[in-house]
Amino acid sequence: MVNMENIANIKNRIADIQARFGIPQQLPGADFGAMLQKEMQRAKESEKTSAENSVTAAGSLQESQQTAVQMMLPPADGTVSSQSFANMVAEAARKYEVDPKLLSAVAEAESGGDQSALSPAGAVGVMQLMPDTAASLGVDPYDEKQNIEGGAKYLRQMLDSFGGDVRKAVAAYNAGPQAVHDYGGVPPYRETQSYVNRVLDLYQ
Repeated sequence: MVNMENIANIKNRIADIQARFGIPQQLPGADFGAMLQKEMQRAKESEKTSAENSVTAAGSLQESQQTAVQMMLPPADGTVSSQSFANMVAEAARKYEVDPKLLSAVAEAESGGDQSALSPAGAVGVMQLMPDTAASLGVDPYDEKQNIEGGAKYLRQMLDSFGGDVRKAVAAYNAGPQAVHDYGGVPPYRETQSYVNRVLDLYQ
């Protein structure tokens, strides 16, 4: 809003201009009124532009802040993105020298890749680690990245125990290494046999 102080400033500016260019001083009249009106209009437009720029800047800042917050929030369904999951699997597979495709197949068979999965027996997360097994592997089963790493480490141990035999290693992952040793191969447990077939089908 243009107030009296603004008008006084405008008058002073006009007087300075008149003095600088040798224009005779005049009482407020038609010419002065026109100049005054022009200066007042310019002041209004300047204030309007400043206000619009402030609103635009505030809107841009708010939009940027909302975008940043959304990027930090997890998806509404509580799952990680497939790319993040793939990266964690690839990293764990590389760390323990396990075929990432085999590790992914085990993760799919165990939990469908769901970190929130919890079995009736108490197995936790993507790789369905029992708390005692996770402790022996030095990982926190409730942390997705560590859960996947624990699964990769355990699978590596099973592969080493059975001379790289994928079928026996997968059976041992499900039923335990002692059962595989006892039976000299996949134990005659329906669950384990179905599990091994599913993993190997996914792995192919």
